[in-house]
Amino acid sequence: MIGLLGKKLGQTRVFDEDGNVVPVTVVLAGPNHVLQCKTVEKDGYRAVQLGFDEQKESRLTKPLAGHLRNNGGVMVKRIREFRDFAAEVKPGDKVGPGLFLEGDFVDAIGVTKGRGFQGVVRRHGFRGGTASHGAKGFHRRPGAIGQRLFPGNVRRGMRMPGHMGAVRRTIQNLEIVKVDTDENLLLIKGAIPGANGDYVVIRESKKIPKPAAEARRQAKAEAAKAAAEAKAGKAKGKGRK
Repeated sequence: MIGLLGKKLGQTRVFDEDGNVVPVTVVLAGPNHVLQCKTVEKDGYRAVQLGFDEQKESRLTKPLAGHLRNNGGVMVKRIREFRDFAAEVKPGDKVGPGLFLEGDFVDAIGVTKGRGFQGVVRRHGFRGGTASHGAKGFHRRPGAIGQRLFPGNVRRGMRMPGHMGAVRRTIQNLEIVKVDTDENLLLIKGAIPGANGDYVVIRESKKIPKPAAEARRQAKAEAAKAAAEAKAGKAKGKGRK
């Protein structure tokens, strides 16, 4: 499985071959510095450690700066380890969006926007109380939460007001619309968690890995070719008449 560290830049739209609008999220996905390659013989498992977004050494903690100094000397803000990395790399290499192809599917991992303290209507989608017929002060309240006399407590997991957002979320099976290796950009169809400027992890989709994505691309190309041949044959038949 391959993956990259990146930064969410914002949202925009592009047009496909048929002129349809495709909403995309722009992610700066490189360069990622290969800091360390772990092996089964030495570490007990295979993994590649990547670093992203260079930083001054004076702004890093001493343990992190020491680790980076011993593994290439590149000072970075974010480090992520990817197990069973499919690409062949070695410490000191740089990787970027070129690891992916247009039509590949990825999982985007990020931290959602923080919403602060919210009530049950916004946090959980409760309908609230009635707005008329004598209802007073009960328009956005949750209702009863207890168990009367027995057992006399609130059940664990009860949906109630509280802090909303700022949690780790994974959006699966997002299609890569465009790969810009010159600018280290990935254009990913749909939305991904986080605000503009937040760090994200883009990894190969677990449910639609690269072989499955390649099969989809081939089937799509064959279908388009068959449709074009049928259209050409139909136009040729009309011309003969």
